[in-house]
Amino acid sequence: MSAHSFVFSSKVLRSLELEREAIEAQELRKRCQTYYVSQGRRAEIPRTPRVGRGTQKPFLLCEDRLIHNALYTGDIQRVQQFFSKSTAVNLVIEGSHEELQWSSQRLGIWSLCYKQEFTTPLQITASRGYDRCLRHLLSCGAEVDFAPGGKTALHEACENAQTECVRLLLSYGANPNAFSEDGYTPLHLCSSPESLPCAAHLLKFGGHVNSRTEDKDDTALHIAARFGLEEHVTRYLEYGASVNRMNDCGQTPLHCVCAQTHGKEDVERYYRVCKLLIEQGASVNALDEEKQSALHLACRTANNKIVNLLLHQGIDVNRMDYGGNAPMHKALQAVAYRLELEPEHTVRSLLNYGSIRIWPGAIPKVLKFCSQSPRTIEVLINVYDRLKVTDDWMESVPLKLFQEHQEFYDSLFALSQKPRSLQHLARCTIRNQLDGQCQKLVPELPLPTVLQEYLLLQFRGYVS
Repeated sequence: MSAHSFVFSSKVLRSLELEREAIEAQELRKRCQTYYVSQGRRAEIPRTPRVGRGTQKPFLLCEDRLIHNALYTGDIQRVQQFFSKSTAVNLVIEGSHEELQWSSQRLGIWSLCYKQEFTTPLQITASRGYDRCLRHLLSCGAEVDFAPGGKTALHEACENAQTECVRLLLSYGANPNAFSEDGYTPLHLCSSPESLPCAAHLLKFGGHVNSRTEDKDDTALHIAARFGLEEHVTRYLEYGASVNRMNDCGQTPLHCVCAQTHGKEDVERYYRVCKLLIEQGASVNALDEEKQSALHLACRTANNKIVNLLLHQGIDVNRMDYGGNAPMHKALQAVAYRLELEPEHTVRSLLNYGSIRIWPGAIPKVLKFCSQSPRTIEVLINVYDRLKVTDDWMESVPLKLFQEHQEFYDSLFALSQKPRSLQHLARCTIRNQLDGQCQKLVPELPLPTVLQEYLLLQFRGYVS
């Protein structure tokens, strides 16, 4: 198809032409500068690398598949055969990245192809944990911080939790505070439980615990908190990590741990990280750029243990964010998506600590979005001494869910024909007198446990 008949506008076409010319020029330079390694025959041609930081320098491109195979499989005998102190060990290997990009072919046809990236023998062996090969390359004089693709070998080793390779690289002088092209230090890439020994080595060799990433201004503590890495958090705090430092979104590490979505199996782990941060002085009242507290974020992820911890610390249960949402709104918005974490417990805790109630006129909307969780509906209804049940209520519950939880919804809709029970009215009266301090004061009342639980909105599976 000719340019004159192309469906894009002239502005778009011009943009495509400029991009095509740039890529073709780059491909031409690449063909002119290609360095081949074949059958032991080597020629040195300079090339300018894509280096994220530091001084750019020429490098040698290796396209010998035998060498590639030896490095990627960790074949120490062949690595020793191909690399010695008399050969170039700072070769560069060009490979394909999983990311796709538009590229122009010789005939002027544009197509999606895999993005090319550069790596080195040192990076390949370090990222895969081939410590014997790595030791040999280092002993042959490999440049330890060489980063033609924007990452050093130390970045790669930390990202893949290769402890022995991290130790080796640091002992040979690798910079523990080098920034990658994306603005990360090796410590920022220690984001898995297995990477704890790597982080320990980095700190021991002078890694800066409060260095910030370029994209989000995160410290290592932000990242460890976000991934629920309790031991990392402990280690960073021991090395002076700032517990209340904010990133570019105004979030502290406490915000990060509360905001991170996680499964039921990780509830305890994230709770322990949150508790540790608070014990070390994290401010529960800090607000991010959206004026959200840690409680807003914890309600959205429905971790009731964290919610109770924050409420026990005296956090404001009714603070509004920029969008006009209180923590209760965040909790209700998350109900349908966090059923496995039993979000009704979060709603109950908020009400027992004095949360505002929802406007009665909004109950049909709540029924529509929270009908999969009858317990959530139950606890919300039980803070009112009277409500007018309308046809909108019944129409808001999908038939399938009504049938699945028919006993509960029958008891709910029956309120249109009868008043609430005397027992419930007494409960409302006592709760109103306690004025938002139910969780604190009810356990001190001289009442049987069953009555205390009733006052605290214990679930019963029906309303009366």
